Amino acid sequence: MTFAQFLSKGGPVMYVILALSILALAIVVLKSAQFAALRLKQTRFVDEALKHIIDGDAAAAGRLLDRNHPVARVMRATLASARDARLDEQAVRAEVERVGSAELRRLESWLRGLSAIGHLCPLLGLFGTVLGMIAAFMTIEHAASAVNPAQLAGGIWEALLTTAFGLMVAIPAMAAFYLFEGEVDRIRALMKDGTVRVLVRCGKRADGSLLTSAAVGEDYGV
Repeated sequence: MTFAQFLSKGGPVMYVILALSILALAIVVLKSAQFAALRLKQTRFVDEALKHIIDGDAAAAGRLLDRNHPVARVMRATLASARDARLDEQAVRAEVERVGSAELRRLESWLRGLSAIGHLCPLLGLFGTVLGMIAAFMTIEHAASAVNPAQLAGGIWEALLTTAFGLMVAIPAMAAFYLFEGEVDRIRALMKDGTVRVLVRCGKRADGSLLTSAAVGEDYGV
């Protein structure tokens, strides 16, 4: 059986699932290219930048954090905000949250669509199977006493094609979704860790006192 015959025997729902599979593949390719371009695995700069901050060389830390990486951008914004004498603790916190949320939204873009495809395809497959079973039993009803068991079996297996195709699309789509989501969670944890460590070393409260590690952890939900 050719792929075209496979689609035609499954009915119109097969073409809907096919369209969703193409969209899922496009999302996977897009997110893979985005994550590869950001080099999310390369995070050695975090400890190196913090070492410069401890040594009091904020300029060197800023240069090290000047790169296309979400954790670097959040840490750079945290460092700049914490060292700005015009900003109190609330303003620093708001700026860090703003930058961090923007970076996470960029990483999470299209992932909800991939998850939706993974959940919808099995349901569409089941819907197509139900429609196919209805058509098969209607044919049997019209055949009356001249029912051919082969005709019944053929109608059933053709109806089941949509369920099989829906699962074929849903399983890799959900696997890719959880893989990307796990990477986003890892970056989120690194952002929080880097932010807290920068603030502990150079953050200030509104009254000018140094932020303690306990206060930072409480304020930033760590």
